[in-house]
Amino acid sequence: MSFLVEKFLQYVKIDTTSDSKSQSCPSSEIQWNLAKIIVKDLEEIGLVDISLDENGYIMGTLPSNTQKDIPTIGFIAHMDTAPSFNGKDIKPRIIDNYDGNDIILNSDLNISMTVKDFPELKKYVNQKLIVTDGTTLLGADDKAGIVEIMTALKYLKENPTIEHGEIKIGITPDEEIGRGANLFDVEKFGAKFAYTIDGGEVGELEFENFNAASANIVIKGRDIHPGASKNKMINAMLLAMKLNDMLPANERPEYTEGYEGFFLLTNFKGTIETTEIDYIIRDHSKEKFLEKKELIENAVKYLQGKYKDAEIILTLKDSYYNMREMIEPVYHIVDLAKNAMIEVGVKPIIKPIRGGTDGARLSFKGLPCPNIFTGGHNFHGKFEFIPIESMEQSVKVILKIVEILSR
Repeated sequence: MSFLVEKFLQYVKIDTTSDSKSQSCPSSEIQWNLAKIIVKDLEEIGLVDISLDENGYIMGTLPSNTQKDIPTIGFIAHMDTAPSFNGKDIKPRIIDNYDGNDIILNSDLNISMTVKDFPELKKYVNQKLIVTDGTTLLGADDKAGIVEIMTALKYLKENPTIEHGEIKIGITPDEEIGRGANLFDVEKFGAKFAYTIDGGEVGELEFENFNAASANIVIKGRDIHPGASKNKMINAMLLAMKLNDMLPANERPEYTEGYEGFFLLTNFKGTIETTEIDYIIRDHSKEKFLEKKELIENAVKYLQGKYKDAEIILTLKDSYYNMREMIEPVYHIVDLAKNAMIEVGVKPIIKPIRGGTDGARLSFKGLPCPNIFTGGHNFHGKFEFIPIESMEQSVKVILKIVEILSR
Protein backbone atom coordinates (compact mmCIF):
# COMPACT_ATOMS: atom_id res chain seq x y z
CA MET A 1 0.00 0.00 0.00
CA SER A 2 3.02 2.34 -0.14
CA PHE A 3 1.85 3.44 -3.61
CA LEU A 4 -1.48 4.48 -2.08
CA VAL A 5 0.07 6.77 0.53
CA GLU A 6 2.84 8.13 -1.68
CA LYS A 7 0.44 9.13 -4.43
CA PHE A 8 -2.03 10.64 -1.98
CA LEU A 9 0.65 12.80 -0.38
CA GLN A 10 1.86 13.86 -3.82
CA TYR A 11 -1.60 14.70 -5.14
CA VAL A 12 -2.85 16.71 -2.16
CA LYS A 13 0.14 19.03 -2.40
CA ILE A 14 -1.03 20.09 -5.87
CA ASP A 15 -3.57 22.90 -5.64
CA THR A 16 -6.72 22.01 -7.61
CA THR A 17 -9.27 24.40 -6.12
CA SER A 18 -12.25 24.85 -8.44
CA ASP A 19 -13.76 28.26 -9.16
CA SER A 20 -17.54 28.67 -9.28
CA LYS A 21 -17.23 32.13 -10.85
CA SER A 22 -15.32 30.82 -13.86
CA GLN A 23 -17.17 29.68 -16.98
CA SER A 24 -14.34 27.51 -18.32
CA CYS A 25 -13.94 23.77 -17.90
CA PRO A 26 -12.03 22.95 -15.87
CA SER A 27 -13.00 26.04 -13.93
CA SER A 28 -9.42 26.64 -12.79
CA GLU A 29 -6.29 26.22 -14.90
CA ILE A 30 -4.44 24.70 -11.94
CA GLN A 31 -6.48 21.50 -12.27
CA TRP A 32 -4.54 20.68 -15.43
CA ASN A 33 -1.37 20.30 -13.33
CA LEU A 34 -2.74 17.27 -11.51
CA ALA A 35 -4.61 15.93 -14.54
CA LYS A 36 -1.40 15.54 -16.53
CA ILE A 37 0.32 13.74 -13.65
CA ILE A 38 -2.62 11.33 -13.25
CA VAL A 39 -2.45 10.46 -16.95
CA LYS A 40 1.25 9.59 -16.64
CA ASP A 41 0.55 7.47 -13.57
CA LEU A 42 -2.23 5.57 -15.34
CA GLU A 43 0.16 4.91 -18.21
CA GLU A 44 2.76 3.55 -15.80
CA ILE A 45 0.18 1.28 -14.20
CA GLY A 46 -0.48 -0.18 -17.65
CA LEU A 47 -4.01 0.96 -18.44
CA VAL A 48 -5.08 1.40 -22.07
CA ASP A 49 -7.28 3.86 -23.95
CA ILE A 50 -6.18 6.63 -21.59
CA SER A 51 -7.52 10.03 -22.54
CA LEU A 52 -7.46 13.57 -21.19
CA ASP A 53 -9.96 15.61 -23.16
CA GLU A 54 -10.11 19.34 -23.78
CA ASN A 55 -12.34 19.83 -20.73
CA GLY A 56 -10.09 18.06 -18.22
CA TYR A 57 -11.88 14.70 -18.04
CA ILE A 58 -9.67 11.64 -17.67
CA MET A 59 -10.65 8.11 -18.68
CA GLY A 60 -8.76 4.84 -18.83
CA THR A 61 -9.39 1.12 -19.18
CA LEU A 62 -8.13 -2.05 -17.56
CA PRO A 63 -9.02 -4.68 -20.19
CA SER A 64 -10.84 -7.88 -19.27
CA ASN A 65 -8.61 -10.90 -18.67
CA THR A 66 -11.31 -13.58 -18.89
CA GLN A 67 -13.65 -15.15 -21.41
CA LYS A 68 -16.56 -14.81 -18.99
CA ASP A 69 -19.38 -12.46 -19.88
CA ILE A 70 -18.88 -9.84 -17.19
CA PRO A 71 -20.48 -6.39 -17.39
CA THR A 72 -18.12 -3.45 -17.73
CA ILE A 73 -17.85 -1.60 -14.42
CA GLY A 74 -16.53 1.87 -13.67
CA PHE A 75 -15.02 3.71 -10.72
CA ILE A 76 -15.10 7.52 -10.63
CA ALA A 77 -13.52 10.24 -8.50
CA HIS A 78 -12.86 13.98 -8.85
CA MET A 79 -9.63 15.95 -8.76
CA ASP A 80 -10.80 19.41 -7.68
CA THR A 81 -11.02 20.58 -4.08
CA ALA A 82 -13.65 22.82 -2.54
CA PRO A 83 -13.27 26.59 -2.97
CA SER A 84 -14.78 27.13 0.49
CA PHE A 85 -11.37 26.79 2.17
CA ASN A 86 -7.71 27.25 1.31
CA GLY A 87 -6.38 24.47 -0.92
CA LYS A 88 -2.98 26.00 -1.62
CA ASP A 89 0.33 25.03 -0.02
CA ILE A 90 -1.08 21.96 1.70
CA LYS A 91 1.39 20.38 4.11
CA PRO A 92 0.02 16.97 5.07
CA ARG A 93 1.41 15.26 8.16
CA ILE A 94 1.23 11.60 9.14
CA ILE A 95 0.58 10.72 12.77
CA ASP A 96 2.08 7.23 12.93
CA ASN A 97 0.37 5.85 16.02
CA TYR A 98 -2.51 8.05 17.11
CA ASP A 99 -2.85 7.99 20.91
CA GLY A 100 -6.48 9.14 21.20
CA ASN A 101 -5.70 12.62 22.51
CA ASP A 102 -6.17 16.11 21.05
CA ILE A 103 -4.06 16.71 17.95
CA ILE A 104 -2.01 19.89 17.71
CA LEU A 105 -2.22 20.89 14.06
CA ASN A 106 -0.30 24.15 14.31
CA SER A 107 1.42 25.21 17.52
CA ASP A 108 2.35 28.63 16.15
CA LEU A 109 -1.28 29.48 15.43
CA ASN A 110 -2.63 27.54 18.44
CA ILE A 111 -4.84 25.33 16.26
CA SER A 112 -5.81 21.93 17.64
CA MET A 113 -8.30 19.24 16.67
CA THR A 114 -9.88 18.22 19.94
CA VAL A 115 -11.54 14.95 20.86
CA LYS A 116 -14.32 16.98 22.48
CA ASP A 117 -15.21 18.62 19.17
CA PHE A 118 -14.42 15.57 17.04
CA PRO A 119 -15.21 12.46 19.11
CA GLU A 120 -14.90 10.22 16.02
CA LEU A 121 -11.13 10.47 16.52
CA LYS A 122 -11.46 7.83 19.25
CA LYS A 123 -12.29 5.24 16.57
CA TYR A 124 -8.77 5.51 15.20
CA VAL A 125 -6.54 4.97 18.23
CA ASN A 126 -3.29 3.20 17.22
CA GLN A 127 -3.92 3.96 13.55
CA LYS A 128 -2.04 6.23 11.15
CA LEU A 129 -3.79 9.51 10.48
CA ILE A 130 -3.04 12.05 7.76
CA VAL A 131 -3.88 15.58 8.96
CA THR A 132 -3.41 19.20 7.87
CA ASP A 133 -1.21 21.92 9.36
CA GLY A 134 -4.32 23.89 10.34
CA THR A 135 -4.10 26.44 7.52
CA THR A 136 -5.58 24.44 4.62
CA LEU A 137 -7.99 21.66 3.86
CA LEU A 138 -6.43 18.26 3.17
CA GLY A 139 -7.96 17.28 -0.16
CA ALA A 140 -9.01 13.74 0.71
CA ASP A 141 -12.24 14.85 -0.97
CA ASP A 142 -11.56 13.47 -3.45
CA LYS A 143 -7.89 12.76 -4.05
CA ALA A 144 -8.24 9.82 -1.68
CA GLY A 145 -10.83 8.39 -4.07
CA ILE A 146 -8.50 8.81 -7.03
CA VAL A 147 -5.56 7.01 -5.43
CA GLU A 148 -7.77 4.26 -3.99
CA ILE A 149 -9.10 3.43 -7.45
CA MET A 150 -5.62 3.61 -8.96
CA THR A 151 -4.17 1.37 -6.24
CA ALA A 152 -6.86 -1.25 -6.86
CA LEU A 153 -6.27 -1.20 -10.62
CA LYS A 154 -2.51 -1.40 -10.10
CA TYR A 155 -3.01 -4.47 -7.91
CA LEU A 156 -5.17 -6.16 -10.52
CA LYS A 157 -2.68 -5.35 -13.26
CA GLU A 158 0.16 -6.85 -11.22
CA ASN A 159 -1.88 -9.94 -10.31
CA PRO A 160 -3.29 -11.22 -13.62
CA THR A 161 -4.47 -14.50 -12.08
CA ILE A 162 -7.37 -12.55 -10.53
CA GLU A 163 -10.19 -12.78 -13.05
CA HIS A 164 -12.04 -9.58 -13.92
CA GLY A 165 -14.04 -8.01 -16.67
CA GLU A 166 -13.33 -4.69 -18.31
CA ILE A 167 -12.88 -1.93 -15.72
CA LYS A 168 -13.07 1.79 -16.39
CA ILE A 169 -11.66 4.69 -14.39
CA GLY A 170 -13.01 8.22 -14.72
CA ILE A 171 -11.60 11.37 -13.12
CA THR A 172 -13.64 14.56 -13.32
CA PRO A 173 -12.94 18.25 -12.71
CA ASP A 174 -15.22 20.69 -10.91
CA GLU A 175 -17.32 18.29 -8.83
CA GLU A 176 -17.15 20.64 -5.86
CA ILE A 177 -18.98 23.37 -7.77
CA GLY A 178 -21.63 21.01 -9.12
CA ARG A 179 -20.27 20.66 -12.65
CA GLY A 180 -18.36 17.40 -12.51
CA ALA A 181 -20.83 15.48 -14.66
CA ASN A 182 -21.64 18.32 -17.06
CA LEU A 183 -19.37 17.17 -19.87
CA PHE A 184 -18.79 13.57 -18.80
CA ASP A 185 -19.18 11.38 -21.89
CA VAL A 186 -21.17 8.39 -20.60
CA GLU A 187 -21.19 6.68 -23.99
CA LYS A 188 -17.41 6.97 -24.33
CA PHE A 189 -16.92 5.72 -20.77
CA GLY A 190 -18.75 2.55 -21.75
CA ALA A 191 -19.61 1.11 -18.34
CA LYS A 192 -22.94 -0.55 -17.48
CA PHE A 193 -22.77 0.97 -14.01
CA ALA A 194 -20.19 2.63 -11.80
CA TYR A 195 -19.37 3.75 -8.28
CA THR A 196 -18.08 7.13 -7.20
CA ILE A 197 -15.41 6.72 -4.54
CA ASP A 198 -16.26 9.98 -2.83
CA GLY A 199 -17.80 9.21 0.57
CA GLY A 200 -16.69 9.72 4.13
CA GLU A 201 -15.97 7.26 6.93
CA VAL A 202 -15.44 3.54 6.47
CA GLY A 203 -18.63 1.71 5.53
CA GLU A 204 -20.53 4.57 3.94
CA LEU A 205 -22.63 3.42 1.00
CA GLU A 206 -25.07 5.88 -0.48
CA PHE A 207 -27.59 5.76 -3.28
CA GLU A 208 -29.70 8.81 -2.47
CA ASN A 209 -28.66 12.43 -2.21
CA PHE A 210 -29.98 15.94 -2.00
CA ASN A 211 -31.87 17.70 -4.74
CA ALA A 212 -29.76 20.81 -5.17
CA ALA A 213 -30.03 24.36 -6.47
CA SER A 214 -28.05 27.58 -6.26
CA ALA A 215 -29.47 31.06 -5.76
CA ASN A 216 -27.60 34.25 -6.61
CA ILE A 217 -29.18 37.56 -5.58
CA VAL A 218 -27.79 40.90 -6.70
CA ILE A 219 -29.24 43.95 -4.92
CA LYS A 220 -28.65 47.44 -6.28
CA GLY A 221 -29.41 50.17 -3.79
CA ARG A 222 -28.67 53.88 -3.64
CA ASP A 223 -25.70 55.42 -1.87
CA ILE A 224 -26.22 58.97 -0.59
CA HIS A 225 -23.98 60.93 1.76
CA PRO A 226 -25.18 59.95 5.25
CA GLY A 227 -25.57 63.59 6.20
CA ALA A 228 -28.25 64.07 3.54
CA SER A 229 -29.59 60.54 3.12
CA LYS A 230 -33.00 60.72 4.80
CA ASN A 231 -35.68 59.19 2.55
CA LYS A 232 -33.07 58.79 -0.18
CA MET A 233 -30.52 56.14 0.79
CA ILE A 234 -31.27 52.49 0.02
CA ASN A 235 -28.70 50.29 1.75
CA ALA A 236 -28.27 47.16 -0.37
CA MET A 237 -26.51 45.34 2.46
CA LEU A 238 -29.45 45.86 4.81
CA LEU A 239 -31.87 44.55 2.18
CA ALA A 240 -29.71 41.46 1.84
CA MET A 241 -29.88 41.01 5.61
CA LYS A 242 -33.67 41.37 5.50
CA LEU A 243 -33.85 38.66 2.85
CA ASN A 244 -31.73 36.32 4.92
CA ASP A 245 -33.95 36.93 7.95
CA MET A 246 -36.98 35.88 5.88
CA LEU A 247 -35.55 32.37 5.45
CA PRO A 248 -36.23 29.90 8.32
CA ALA A 249 -33.35 29.91 10.78
CA ASN A 250 -33.98 26.29 11.75
CA GLU A 251 -33.37 25.23 8.15
CA ARG A 252 -29.65 25.95 8.17
CA PRO A 253 -27.04 23.17 7.91
CA GLU A 254 -25.94 23.58 11.52
CA TYR A 255 -29.45 22.72 12.70
CA THR A 256 -30.31 19.86 10.34
CA GLU A 257 -29.43 16.19 9.87
CA GLY A 258 -30.54 13.02 8.08
CA TYR A 259 -33.16 13.78 5.45
CA GLU A 260 -33.65 17.40 6.57
CA GLY A 261 -32.87 20.01 3.95
CA PHE A 262 -31.43 23.51 4.32
CA PHE A 263 -30.56 26.94 2.97
CA LEU A 264 -26.87 27.80 3.23
CA LEU A 265 -25.59 31.34 2.79
CA THR A 266 -22.24 30.85 1.03
CA ASN A 267 -21.30 34.37 0.04
CA PHE A 268 -22.13 37.89 1.25
CA LYS A 269 -20.23 40.66 -0.45
CA GLY A 270 -21.25 44.21 -0.94
CA THR A 271 -21.56 47.92 -0.34
CA ILE A 272 -24.46 50.29 0.19
CA GLU A 273 -24.77 50.63 -3.58
CA THR A 274 -24.46 46.97 -4.64
CA THR A 275 -24.56 43.73 -2.67
CA GLU A 276 -24.37 40.14 -3.90
CA ILE A 277 -25.34 37.09 -1.88
CA ASP A 278 -25.32 33.39 -2.76
CA TYR A 279 -27.18 30.42 -1.32
CA ILE A 280 -27.20 26.73 -1.92
CA ILE A 281 -30.58 25.01 -1.43
CA ARG A 282 -30.81 21.33 -0.53
CA ASP A 283 -33.50 18.74 0.24
CA HIS A 284 -33.89 14.99 -0.28
CA SER A 285 -37.63 15.38 -0.84
CA LYS A 286 -38.48 16.70 -4.31
CA GLU A 287 -41.63 18.32 -2.91
CA LYS A 288 -39.78 20.10 -0.10
CA PHE A 289 -37.04 21.09 -2.53
CA LEU A 290 -39.59 22.85 -4.73
CA GLU A 291 -41.08 24.53 -1.65
CA LYS A 292 -37.67 25.88 -0.65
CA LYS A 293 -37.08 27.34 -4.09
CA GLU A 294 -40.53 28.92 -4.04
CA LEU A 295 -39.84 30.41 -0.61
CA ILE A 296 -36.71 32.22 -1.75
CA GLU A 297 -38.49 33.41 -4.90
CA ASN A 298 -41.34 34.80 -2.79
CA ALA A 299 -38.92 36.52 -0.42
CA VAL A 300 -37.31 38.29 -3.36
CA LYS A 301 -40.72 39.26 -4.81
CA TYR A 302 -41.76 40.69 -1.44
CA LEU A 303 -38.66 42.87 -1.21
CA GLN A 304 -39.04 43.93 -4.84
CA GLY A 305 -42.58 45.09 -4.06
CA LYS A 306 -41.70 46.87 -0.83
CA TYR A 307 -38.50 48.57 -2.05
CA LYS A 308 -39.48 49.59 -5.57
CA ASP A 309 -36.54 51.96 -5.98
CA ALA A 310 -34.08 49.12 -5.42
CA GLU A 311 -33.19 46.56 -8.08
CA ILE A 312 -33.19 42.97 -6.83
CA ILE A 313 -32.19 40.27 -9.31
CA LEU A 314 -32.53 36.56 -8.50
CA THR A 315 -30.84 33.83 -10.53
CA LEU A 316 -32.02 30.40 -9.43
CA LYS A 317 -30.44 27.30 -10.99
CA ASP A 318 -30.92 23.59 -10.32
CA SER A 319 -27.65 21.72 -9.83
CA TYR A 320 -28.58 18.05 -9.50
CA TYR A 321 -31.36 15.75 -8.31
CA ASN A 322 -31.77 12.80 -5.96
CA MET A 323 -30.39 9.74 -7.75
CA ARG A 324 -32.53 7.33 -5.74
CA GLU A 325 -35.16 7.09 -8.47
CA MET A 326 -32.49 6.04 -10.97
CA ILE A 327 -30.80 3.52 -8.65
CA GLU A 328 -33.85 1.67 -7.33
CA PRO A 329 -34.50 -0.13 -10.66
CA VAL A 330 -30.93 -1.53 -10.53
CA TYR A 331 -30.66 -1.94 -6.77
CA HIS A 332 -28.51 -5.05 -7.23
CA ILE A 333 -25.50 -2.74 -7.67
CA VAL A 334 -26.07 -1.42 -4.16
CA ASP A 335 -26.28 -5.01 -2.90
CA LEU A 336 -23.06 -5.80 -4.75
CA ALA A 337 -21.18 -3.06 -2.88
CA LYS A 338 -22.86 -3.98 0.40
CA ASN A 339 -21.83 -7.64 0.07
CA ALA A 340 -18.29 -6.64 -0.89
CA MET A 341 -17.99 -4.60 2.30
CA ILE A 342 -19.28 -7.46 4.44
CA GLU A 343 -16.82 -9.91 2.86
CA VAL A 344 -13.83 -7.70 3.71
CA GLY A 345 -15.02 -7.09 7.26
CA VAL A 346 -16.52 -3.62 6.81
CA LYS A 347 -19.94 -2.89 8.30
CA PRO A 348 -22.05 -1.14 5.64
CA ILE A 349 -23.53 2.21 6.65
CA ILE A 350 -26.31 2.85 4.15
CA LYS A 351 -27.57 6.39 4.51
CA PRO A 352 -28.53 9.41 2.40
CA ILE A 353 -25.77 11.71 1.24
CA ARG A 354 -26.08 15.13 2.81
CA GLY A 355 -24.58 16.56 -0.31
CA GLY A 356 -24.09 15.37 -3.84
CA THR A 357 -21.61 13.54 -6.00
CA ASP A 358 -20.90 13.28 -9.70
CA GLY A 359 -22.85 10.03 -9.42
CA ALA A 360 -26.13 11.86 -8.92
CA ARG A 361 -25.91 13.62 -12.29
CA LEU A 362 -24.37 10.60 -13.98
CA SER A 363 -27.23 8.40 -12.82
CA PHE A 364 -29.65 10.69 -14.64
CA LYS A 365 -27.41 10.56 -17.71
CA GLY A 366 -27.78 6.78 -17.87
CA LEU A 367 -24.86 5.62 -15.71
CA PRO A 368 -26.24 4.33 -12.37
CA CYS A 369 -23.65 5.35 -9.84
CA PRO A 370 -23.91 4.79 -6.04
CA ASN A 371 -21.27 6.29 -3.75
CA ILE A 372 -18.68 4.43 -1.65
CA PHE A 373 -16.50 5.69 1.22
CA THR A 374 -12.96 7.02 0.93
CA GLY A 375 -12.39 6.96 4.69
CA GLY A 376 -12.03 10.70 5.22
CA HIS A 377 -13.57 13.01 7.82
CA ASN A 378 -14.37 16.74 8.13
CA PHE A 379 -14.01 17.53 4.44
CA HIS A 380 -13.61 21.12 3.20
CA GLY A 381 -11.80 22.50 6.23
CA LYS A 382 -8.67 22.59 8.35
CA PHE A 383 -9.84 19.71 10.54
CA GLU A 384 -10.01 17.30 7.64
CA PHE A 385 -8.21 14.00 8.25
CA ILE A 386 -8.07 10.49 6.88
CA PRO A 387 -6.77 7.27 8.46
CA ILE A 388 -4.47 5.30 6.18
CA GLU A 389 -6.14 2.09 7.32
CA SER A 390 -9.48 3.44 6.10
CA MET A 391 -8.01 4.16 2.68
CA GLU A 392 -6.73 0.58 2.57
CA GLN A 393 -10.22 -0.67 3.38
CA SER A 394 -11.62 1.30 0.45
CA VAL A 395 -9.13 -0.38 -1.88
CA LYS A 396 -10.16 -3.79 -0.54
CA VAL A 397 -13.83 -3.03 -1.17
CA ILE A 398 -13.11 -2.01 -4.77
CA LEU A 399 -11.17 -5.23 -5.34
CA LYS A 400 -13.91 -7.32 -3.72
CA ILE A 401 -16.59 -5.72 -5.92
CA VAL A 402 -14.55 -6.73 -8.97
CA GLU A 403 -14.06 -10.24 -7.59
CA ILE A 404 -17.74 -10.83 -6.76
CA LEU A 405 -18.78 -9.56 -10.19
CA SER A 406 -16.41 -12.08 -11.78
CA ARG A 407 -17.73 -15.15 -9.94
